Amino acid sequence: MRIEEHTALVADVGGTHARFAIVDESGTAAPRVIAKVACANYVDLYSAIAEQLDAMPEQSRPRRAAIAVAAVVSSDRVKLTNLKWEFSVQALKHQLDLDELLLLNDFEALAWSLPHLRAEDLRQVGGGASRIRGPRAVIGPGTGLGVSGLIPSRGGWAAIRGEGGHVSFSPVDERENAILASVWNRFPHVSAERLVSGIGLPVLHQAVCEVDGHRFRDFSTAEIVQRALDGTDPGCASTVDTFCAMLGTIAGNLALTLGATGGVFIGGGIVPRLGDAFERSAFRERFEAKGRFTAHNAAIPTHVIVADTPALVGAAAALADLVPEDGEQGAQERPVLRPMRSRLAAKEPTTE
Repeated sequence: MRIEEHTALVADVGGTHARFAIVDESGTAAPRVIAKVACANYVDLYSAIAEQLDAMPEQSRPRRAAIAVAAVVSSDRVKLTNLKWEFSVQALKHQLDLDELLLLNDFEALAWSLPHLRAEDLRQVGGGASRIRGPRAVIGPGTGLGVSGLIPSRGGWAAIRGEGGHVSFSPVDERENAILASVWNRFPHVSAERLVSGIGLPVLHQAVCEVDGHRFRDFSTAEIVQRALDGTDPGCASTVDTFCAMLGTIAGNLALTLGATGGVFIGGGIVPRLGDAFERSAFRERFEAKGRFTAHNAAIPTHVIVADTPALVGAAAALADLVPEDGEQGAQERPVLRPMRSRLAAKEPTTE
């Protein structure tokens, strides 16, 4: 594959898979995906990235990269939440011989993608209409539960780097209280991610079967979803129904917290796989069920992101807007993001 000059490498590294693409540094073209790999096949992040760079001709290897990882990104030392990879950002940059390396949280990258998503990249669930300059929330169950947001700022947007998937799970009725009590027997802290995620579905399945009286069988996340969609296992069907309802409550809470009048966007790999079953679920009912603020949330649209690689789009957008912090000695070693302006701010959202 020929790599033109002035390109960069972007990556989306989750707990299960890593995706890599080449992007024009101007940010005007969609990323060209070059690989999707299983993280379990590599000992660390360096090995996975180095393999992609080594496959390129030396004279055309990208010198800049933006890597979105499912991890807390708050210092030079980064440890993936659901994968046994740990690394230093600066050491990784030097190991890969890059001029510039930008590390993003994976859902921070997803938030950066929102202004670039097309109408066909989204599927609306329920009613509501976006406000053009309203904050936008992003949430998604993949291996873990990612949470972020895109907040309007002077001249553009700013993405939030947070860990909202680890907030304490909040039940809404006696049945969910019983589910929570069951899971408490195994975990001292039950987060939203502990139940509403890829790693959480088997935990939720065991608790649902216990509370509802279904026969429990130790299925993987993929098996639970497939058996629920096939209608071949009542316990799996009940688990997925509960999963969707719980996600609605969590997403509704996030919408209230961020004032997300621009909409709530659902990413991750699980919900798109549910298809029409998700639209028929209690997700939207629970999203709106906020007492005195039911009408408020009913006016907020919810969208499932069905684009193939939105986090790569977001990583490319973030890299395109990377600038050194003004007035700081050696700023090239400590890049920061400015809000999206000019080219990005001029782009009308596609969801209004």
